[in-house]
Amino acid sequence: MAAGPGATSDTCHAARAGGEKVEHVKPFTPEKAKEIIMTLQQPAVFCNMVFDWPAQHWTAKYLSEVLHGKQIRFRMGMRSTDTVPQFETTCSYVEATIEEFLTWNCDHSSISGPFRDYDHSKFWAYADYKYFVSLFEDKTDIFQDVIWSDFGFPGRSGRESTLWIGSLGAHTPCHLDSYGCNLVFQVQGRKRWHLFPPEDTPFLYPTRIPYEESSVFSKISVVNPDLKRFPQFQKARRHVVTLSPGQVLFVPRHWWHYVESIDPVTVSINSWIELEEDHQARVEEAITRMLVCALKNAEDPHNTRAWLNPTEVEETSHEVNCRYLNGAVSAFFDHYRTSKVVENQALRTNGEYMKKEELNVYNLMEVEQTGSQNLPFGIVKQEAASPFGPDLVPVVPSSEEPPSERGGIFENDVKDFVGKDREHFGKLHCTKRQRMMSKSENAAVELIASNSTTAPSQTFISTDDLLDCLVNPQVTKIVAQLLIQGKSF
Repeated sequence: MAAGPGATSDTCHAARAGGEKVEHVKPFTPEKAKEIIMTLQQPAVFCNMVFDWPAQHWTAKYLSEVLHGKQIRFRMGMRSTDTVPQFETTCSYVEATIEEFLTWNCDHSSISGPFRDYDHSKFWAYADYKYFVSLFEDKTDIFQDVIWSDFGFPGRSGRESTLWIGSLGAHTPCHLDSYGCNLVFQVQGRKRWHLFPPEDTPFLYPTRIPYEESSVFSKISVVNPDLKRFPQFQKARRHVVTLSPGQVLFVPRHWWHYVESIDPVTVSINSWIELEEDHQARVEEAITRMLVCALKNAEDPHNTRAWLNPTEVEETSHEVNCRYLNGAVSAFFDHYRTSKVVENQALRTNGEYMKKEELNVYNLMEVEQTGSQNLPFGIVKQEAASPFGPDLVPVVPSSEEPPSERGGIFENDVKDFVGKDREHFGKLHCTKRQRMMSKSENAAVELIASNSTTAPSQTFISTDDLLDCLVNPQVTKIVAQLLIQGKSF
């Protein structure tokens, strides 16, 4: 097949021994790809899996022709190196066509059109979170250009996907997604991903302001951190990878990520894959929504733009949020009521598959609370052979040193994988969760100790300060467990 615009580079092919190319043969069957996705606990890049997808030709130019005349919203941000994250609440927005975006992006002297107030040398533009079902509402045949069934998810296509189009410097602030895991197909240009594991959450200083359902933001600008204000961030283990056209990045559940475009035009397609844990996560999100909206509306009922992400368009009244919470709890019980006892089924809990001979709703909550530290003998899954190789490249820590001690950020490039110690990656793939949990608990204790000895005395506790504690992901998880447990008898 001839390489079209934005087609995959030779990076993945070159990773094969001797540089030999294998045409039209995918390295993983759909069943094997899904097994990897549902068990792998670290980010990894799939190679040579999408060479026959029609969507590999979806450059911004091609999309401007498909969506001719259709206006979409672009988020405008500053090309700055500030130590404060550029949250969506601080950005401005432009309604424009992709053609107008490309004109602005190429003709830097343009003084007309919807981007006329934005100097290209100072601003970037990002059309992010564009759901296919809304974007291509009158062109649904195009959904079939995206074939997630190749990764073991039959029937999954563009209908369950989102589109991202950005200029150089466009980025999303560092955050984690509350639901599912993530598959990201890079179509045009390159993006640099900075990722941090879930157990480093205390070092990322999580916040729910601005509020967006299913997104927990970090207070830190991870590319230019203020280490005096956020000293614990030095302990976070940064994983960096540059994703090139034709590659698919797997982001496991609850991995933090900051994503930036490093080419003049980038196009990406992603899909969030639902997981068993999402049923409880929706209860946690409903609790978070109720608390954030109640306190912030009470503080200033006429200025929701200051704390509510522009992506949140639903009503935020207490009555609506109560219905939302009740709906989430009911959905949780509906899911588990169909099988009160699940026999010999692999259940993924806290990111690890565990074999349960008898499991009811109460036991599920108990497992969530204790994690996998106290698993009885025989339940821990045997260490499996490493799945890594030329067609599945692990994203490893960029350096053991904290950011302040490094001259620069060292990327994990796909082509650098060849010749590395495969046994090391196999062990990394099978790292046990109990080790991660103990690190997380110790991190929380160290964070408290650090704050108590170095931070100046606080004479004023703001609503946001209180919310950061009340809706901390660790807290809402416990509240959701107690709420569900109390209703299960």
